[in-house]
Amino acid sequence: MPSNHPLPSKDQLTTLAKSYGITSWNELTEFVRNLPYGRNKNRTDFGLVLSEQKGSCSSKHAFLKSMADLNKIPNINLVLGMYRMNALNTPKISTILIKNAIEYIPEAHCYLKINCIRTDYTTKKSEFKNIEKDIFQEIDIQPKQVIDFKITYHKVFIKNWMKSTNSKFDFDQIWHIREKCIENLSS
Repeated sequence: MPSNHPLPSKDQLTTLAKSYGITSWNELTEFVRNLPYGRNKNRTDFGLVLSEQKGSCSSKHAFLKSMADLNKIPNINLVLGMYRMNALNTPKISTILIKNAIEYIPEAHCYLKINCIRTDYTTKKSEFKNIEKDIFQEIDIQPKQVIDFKITYHKVFIKNWMKSTNSKFDFDQIWHIREKCIENLSS
């Protein structure tokens, strides 16, 4: 972890964080980790993580990476990892997977690498070790890439996975099942 780096930038995001009494990297990551999981109203406005008091893996980690960049905190990368989302690593989705007779669905998950150590601030219970053995691949991305690139990348990945596994479902069915899984995570 980086040392408890101050947040000296005068930009809009840092000013917003300071309005919540957040003045350091450690305070920021702890605050974000403790916010509930949920999709924000607008994927392009990372400040909504604070103002709506919630966020997804994408919005929370894109917000944190943006704050790290704005405040010149080194050695923090935003990572898009594709992993096997299953009942063991994501228990809240087990009923949906069982109902559809699916062992897992490839899921796109964002997290940070801080000094090369994978760190997940999605929820207070999130621990990267829970999905580590189920990772297919990882790529470093920029915060703005969680807006459109992540979705496109994820859909292409699923389509290729479906071909390679001779899936009995079509893409729309798989995506619908995945969306149901994400709904369960938000409840």
